[in-house]
Amino acid sequence: MITIKSKKEIELMREACRIANLTQLEIEKHIKPGVTTYELDKIAEETMRKYGALPAEKGYPSGRKGVMDFPGSICASVNDEVIHGIPSKRVVLQEGDIISIDLVAYKDGFNGDCARTYIVGKTSEEAKRLIEVTKQAFFEGIKFAKKGYRVGDISNAIGEFVKQNGYSVVKEFQGHGIGRSMHEDPGVPNYGKPNKGPRLEPGMTIAVEPMVIMGNDGILELDDGWTIITEDRKLGSSLWKYNFNYRKRARDIDITKLIVYNILVDLWLKIMEVTYFVKRRCYRSWRYSSWSSTKYNI
Repeated sequence: MITIKSKKEIELMREACRIANLTQLEIEKHIKPGVTTYELDKIAEETMRKYGALPAEKGYPSGRKGVMDFPGSICASVNDEVIHGIPSKRVVLQEGDIISIDLVAYKDGFNGDCARTYIVGKTSEEAKRLIEVTKQAFFEGIKFAKKGYRVGDISNAIGEFVKQNGYSVVKEFQGHGIGRSMHEDPGVPNYGKPNKGPRLEPGMTIAVEPMVIMGNDGILELDDGWTIITEDRKLGSSLWKYNFNYRKRARDIDITKLIVYNILVDLWLKIMEVTYFVKRRCYRSWRYSSWSSTKYNI
């Protein structure tokens, strides 16, 4: 059953989402070669608890006999792992990896869900393109998250954009409604036909989450009962997800803010990269000058 949230409930969800986003930003600071996914998991839990939230994914029931409840505070999926990667001390990030962090913050009775894919150090151009296509697929989808459209319009926009760029979407898993429960109706697939599925109405809250694979759309489940990997073991997947709520007269403003925020984050990262490069060049020049002056008494 699809639940319609009141203005007050959406404000409570907004706070849970804010904490989820702050947690992503904190994790991003620590993603580098040599760090384990276990360490990132602990950082995530500490950050959520600092802001008065709980990691909703920790202890999430598997619903299957013989499969443990999810042990981590985040899903940390590296390279060919599509989703639901279990944080581990044995998984050490390497230069060039990509890692998808999916997390849910629970506060005051509501869940805030978001995911992002990060680059570890420097990576290949094909990996960068995969991430960019996934991110843009998200924005293509939410163009249709307005009153009068249907879930199928979002699904179709995501699937067609990914297909046009030569990639595949995961069909066995999907986005979903969210609120008091982590997973609610409606399901939001990453493929489908336009003008199909439930009609979007003010007060609906959904998590739109493109899951994109570089190779074919085949997936496999590991023996842990959670981790999903690509069948062809090609460079995994890229995940980009945010809670998305529709409220009358406010939705277009929220879309604009989200797009502007994304542009500003990208700009900030580029500025930091250039600053690092300049500082490094200056430091090298200073060392060379110091060495020359000492050696030749200039």
